[in-house]
Amino acid sequence: TGAGAVVMAFIMTPVEIIGKIVKPFALCLRLFANMTAGHFVILSLLGLIFLFANWFIAGGTVAFVLFMMCLELLVAFLQAYIFALLTSVFIGLMQHEH
Repeated sequence: TGAGAVVMAFIMTPVEIIGKIVKPFALCLRLFANMTAGHFVILSLLGLIFLFANWFIAGGTVAFVLFMMCLELLVAFLQAYIFALLTSVFIGLMQHEH
């Protein structure tokens, strides 16, 4: 009570508001980075075909790219689940308790 509470409320109010605004953007940025990283790995592996210009390397690269695409599909489902879960948690935290 007193001046300390007023100063703390004056400092913490903008911090809380900024935190509530930044959380959804951080969630979107995380989802975008995870989606983009898989594509970069696949494109890098496909670039090995042109770099080495060898049928043996091409066969191995295509097989590994197919494996990576299956793995990326699994990651996409996992990211969608995490995105939905964190979004619901953030919305639940923003609601006022009565």
